[in-house]
Amino acid sequence: MHYASARHTAAERTGIWFVGARGSVASTATVGLAAIADGQSPPTGCVTAREPFASAGLPGYADLVVGGHDISPVTMTKRAECLVETGMLPPRLFAATHDALERADAEVRPGYDPRAADHAADHGGADGGGTSQQAAAERLAADITSFQERHGLARVVVIDLSSTEPPVVPVREHDDPKALLAALADPARAVLPASSVSAYAAILAGAAYAAFTPSAGMGLPALAQLARDRGIPVAGQDGKTGQTWLRTVLAPAFAARGLKVLSWSGTNLLGGGDGATLADPDAVRSKLASKARGLTALTGSDTTPLHIDNVPDLGDIKVAWDHVHVEGFLGSRITLQTTWSAHDSMLAAPLVLDLARLLALAHAAGVAGPVPELGFFFKDPWDSDVHDAAAQAAALEDWVRRTSAQVSA
Repeated sequence: MHYASARHTAAERTGIWFVGARGSVASTATVGLAAIADGQSPPTGCVTAREPFASAGLPGYADLVVGGHDISPVTMTKRAECLVETGMLPPRLFAATHDALERADAEVRPGYDPRAADHAADHGGADGGGTSQQAAAERLAADITSFQERHGLARVVVIDLSSTEPPVVPVREHDDPKALLAALADPARAVLPASSVSAYAAILAGAAYAAFTPSAGMGLPALAQLARDRGIPVAGQDGKTGQTWLRTVLAPAFAARGLKVLSWSGTNLLGGGDGATLADPDAVRSKLASKARGLTALTGSDTTPLHIDNVPDLGDIKVAWDHVHVEGFLGSRITLQTTWSAHDSMLAAPLVLDLARLLALAHAAGVAGPVPELGFFFKDPWDSDVHDAAAQAAALEDWVRRTSAQVSA
């Protein structure tokens, strides 16, 4: 990353533009944001509610405005209602934030759907009929800039919460910004997955960007370079919410004690939209790779198998089991077993709000390109090989102090 000249201050009205705005995480984050801003709930679970973040001049919760893209016709209000029925969201908070959900859903615009684009190419439509990916990204970017102008926002942070895509098949355009731009303008080519079209739209709109999923998004080298060139801060990849966070807390402790991890195996059980998406053997490969990478780096063991099962009746509840086999003094054996169970959207939503506030600070400071210190929030952090949760937390706090001082200077 590098620093350009500072622009305004971070504590200004800021837009959060969700890609996948009608999903469970975005809807939960919107309910939580409205509840915190209105004093209905404390910001428990929000990293940025404590020091040194609380005094860093981040946008207030009441200064955050929600909009987004989605390809689903199910409204945020209906999604939240379903989460109440499953027991995840308290009914009183749903009632108290109903109007805020309605306002946010009114700001949701049709997202980019390659399947619909293929159909439209044959029958005519918004992103079809010979439309290039450049034109599709420009449409998405126009939605973001219109949202910013309509609400008088100082800046917008785009956060990708959409369904996990299969790993992208590399092509040379992914590494070369000039070649990528040429290919995007060609209606006969589709060189970017949907997540990366949305990431490119964020660049065109001048919006900060976070990839909370393991999909390619802004992770392609050519897009990351375009973000640097255009002064846009970005962060990713794949939110570290539960099991992986716990692993990155525990694994360094074994190393600090001089113990050798022989194997670390795990199983995830989950339902809901994520469970259905990850039942696809192609899509699950992205998730498995991002979850394993940090653990392998921390333990030095190449025996870190992980299995993910779709259990529909669990809904948004994720259950994670881990079995850790460790070698101790004189070849002795130690076994640790953990069980983690939580509503996954409740774990992700506060971190999403944190990222919006922190990327607003980065944008105000003129930070451009990947922000490695935000790796605290991710399984597979960009521009960083640090996975130790405690080390990441210390780096994040130091970055906030330095960056907020720069903005206020």
